[in-house]
Amino acid sequence: MVNNHIPYGLYEKYFKRPLDLICGLLAVIVFSWLYVVLIILGAIFMRGNPFFVQERPGKDEKIFKLIKFRTMDSRKDKDGKLLPDEVRLNKYGRFLRSTSLDELPEAFNIIKGDMSVVGPRPLLVKYLPRYNEEQHRRHEVRPGLSGLAQVNGRNTVSWSDKFKYDVEYVGKITFGGDLKIIVDSFLVAFIKRDGISSETSATMEEFMGNVG
Repeated sequence: MVNNHIPYGLYEKYFKRPLDLICGLLAVIVFSWLYVVLIILGAIFMRGNPFFVQERPGKDEKIFKLIKFRTMDSRKDKDGKLLPDEVRLNKYGRFLRSTSLDELPEAFNIIKGDMSVVGPRPLLVKYLPRYNEEQHRRHEVRPGLSGLAQVNGRNTVSWSDKFKYDVEYVGKITFGGDLKIIVDSFLVAFIKRDGISSETSATMEEFMGNVG
């Protein structure tokens, strides 16, 4: 339910989705110059393709292709294997992540309808069989550019807590709640600029499933 009056289906169809579409289009139009700049810089600092495209599960676990600006280069060891994340995450990549500018191309995912401005972050496809029944609920809605977990610690909170925030959001979606997450996301990305890395990883440790 939304605001205890409007069922989620109606809110999503008549309010959330139209607003997502408007926000996505505005982002592409207003920041078109920035896309050009980041494409050029990305091609230089990433030594090639500035874009990162990867399959992710969306609403109802339907697979879509997520697009971001690349934050890690493609350097490999002598055996042809990619070097660790913390090595390939160069200064330019860290800047993109700290400002969340790497997420800018996801505006196209939002326009297409794969994603929403607010919702649980789309994670890796290989995580799907590792979720328990409650955690699968994060896929009852469109994944988001930012979500409740992102404004409550981002990559510094445990996987367990992250999923609890996701399910909490799914269980109580409101316009006011979405608006608060958008404002908090701006503060986290451009003012506080924290939560980018976990304590033991340059990004976030792999989710291996639920223990116990």
